[in-house]
Amino acid sequence: MSDDDPMTDFSRRTMAVEGVEKAVYVAGAGPAVVVLPEMPGISPDVLRLARWVRDAGFTVHVPSLFGTDGAWPTVEGSREVVRRACVSAEFRAFAGGGTSPVTRWLRGLARQAHATCGGPGVGAIGLCFTGNFALTMALEPAVVAPVVNHPSLPLDDPGGLELDPADARAVRERLHRDGLTVLAYRFEGDRWCTGQRFAAYRALLGDAFDGRVLPDSAANPAPPPFFADVVGTPHSVVTAHLVDEAGHPTIRARDEILTFLTTRLHPGEPSRSPTP
Repeated sequence: MSDDDPMTDFSRRTMAVEGVEKAVYVAGAGPAVVVLPEMPGISPDVLRLARWVRDAGFTVHVPSLFGTDGAWPTVEGSREVVRRACVSAEFRAFAGGGTSPVTRWLRGLARQAHATCGGPGVGAIGLCFTGNFALTMALEPAVVAPVVNHPSLPLDDPGGLELDPADARAVRERLHRDGLTVLAYRFEGDRWCTGQRFAAYRALLGDAFDGRVLPDSAANPAPPPFFADVVGTPHSVVTAHLVDEAGHPTIRARDEILTFLTTRLHPGEPSRSPTP
């Protein structure tokens, strides 16, 4: 696969939060799940995940935060997207920066999506650069099912968390108060999301952090060029490094995520796992 995704099965909407407008791609029916893009944007692999979430019985919302929507991640274009994001005022890519300001907008998106779609609450799936955003979104009461996939920020601190101290305390208190769990994934040898980072999450959240680690051997050996040449390590468990074969460890991870979302957002109903 090397073609861009036309995204014709998504409705493109402009959504405003506190006067800031962003494009959001919406599809499906049922409770809302926000699927955040990973570097370098809303790639075909991110959209494949979003479609799986949609087909499992949810209204998926994919906000455009960086890059070219639907574009195949090439090396040349992706490097520039990363560079711009790292210096953007919306993101805190490096240690000491604290919580990324864009998460305030994302919490507003979750609030609006819940008001529109109903249900017990909203799910949030973060990926890579946006991995920790799903956790920070839990500061919004509507968010009840956060999934943190291979969180890579801060880029320069393998054991750091992209949270300022006040938000870290508030997230911990909210999860414990409401009995929520954070589901998280990484590959064992991922140098962007290390074991040190998962240890930091567990130190902060305790048993509310359900961190799962896949062996490097489970990663797709032929991901798109950006992931092969720039990321350079097993990284994207349910997107670029997923192997779409029945029974594969990365497919099991996808199904675990869908079950987690179903348990929180469709209580009492069986999970609908897609057929690879």
